[in-house]
Amino acid sequence: MAVILDGKALAKSTEEELCKRVEQFKSKTGRVPQLATILVGDDPASATYVKMKGSACARVGMLSLKIEMGQQTTTEELLQKIKSLNNDPAIDGILLQHPVPRQVDERAAFEAISLEKDVDGVTCLGFGRMSMGCVAYGSATPAGIMKLLHHYKIELDGKHAVVVGRSPILGKPMALMLLNKNATVTICHSRTKNLQEFVKDADIVVAAVGKPQFIKGEWIKDGAVVVDAGYHPGNVGDVELTAASQKAGAYTPVPGGVGPMTISTLIQQTMDSAEKAGV
Repeated sequence: MAVILDGKALAKSTEEELCKRVEQFKSKTGRVPQLATILVGDDPASATYVKMKGSACARVGMLSLKIEMGQQTTTEELLQKIKSLNNDPAIDGILLQHPVPRQVDERAAFEAISLEKDVDGVTCLGFGRMSMGCVAYGSATPAGIMKLLHHYKIELDGKHAVVVGRSPILGKPMALMLLNKNATVTICHSRTKNLQEFVKDADIVVAAVGKPQFIKGEWIKDGAVVVDAGYHPGNVGDVELTAASQKAGAYTPVPGGVGPMTISTLIQQTMDSAEKAGV
C-alpha cells in the first residue's frame, strides 16, 4: 500500500504553529506581519490563487495587502509599484502572481523584488544563493515539496530523482534542492528523447510539465516516490495518478498534495521575513 504524502494535513499543522508565531510577533513588536500580493490582468485562475493566499494569511492572523493592476499595465508601472512595496516597512513579503500580461517583462519585475522580501523565491539572486547552499527563500512550490518529503522521511541521499519540467520557479529550483540533498538528479523537458525511459529508472519522480496526465502510470518504477506538481480541471495533475499509485511507494494526491504546501511555504517564509526584520 502506497504512502499518501498528505500536503493538506502538513500545511494545517504548519498553520497552527504559524498562529503562535504571529501572536508572539505582535506582542513583541506591536505590528502584524503582512504579505503584499500583486495581480496584474484578469486571469481568473490567477485571481483564485491570490485569493487562496490571502485566505491563508487570514487563517494565521497575518495581513494580506491585495494589489490589482489592469490588463494594460506597463512594465514601468509594475516596477514602480514593486519599488514602493520594497520601501514600505509594513510589508514583509511580496508576491507577484505568475503569469503577467504579455507586454510586461515578468523577469524584470521579479528581479525588482528585494531579496529580503522575495518570499516566493523568484529572483535570480535568491535562486543563486539557494543553489550554492546560502541563506535565501526558496521558490515556494519546490521548497514546499522538500518539506513534505522531509516530513515523511523520504530518503534522498544517493537516490535517482527525475524532474520533468525546467521552469525557473519550479523545475530548475526543484532540481537544485534535490541535488543539495545528495540526490542524483536528471532534468527532463519538452525536448527530451525517450522520456519514459528516464522516468522508469527514477526512484523519485517530480512531475512539473503542465500537461494533464502526461506521465503515464506504467512508466513508474515499483516503489518509486511520485510528486505531482500539476493541477488541471477535473482535479487531475501531470501524472496518470490512478495507475501510478498502484506501483508507487509514496505519492502526492491531487488535490491535497503539493498545492497546500506551496501556500504554506509562502506564508511561512513571510513570517520568517517579518521576524528577521524584527520591527
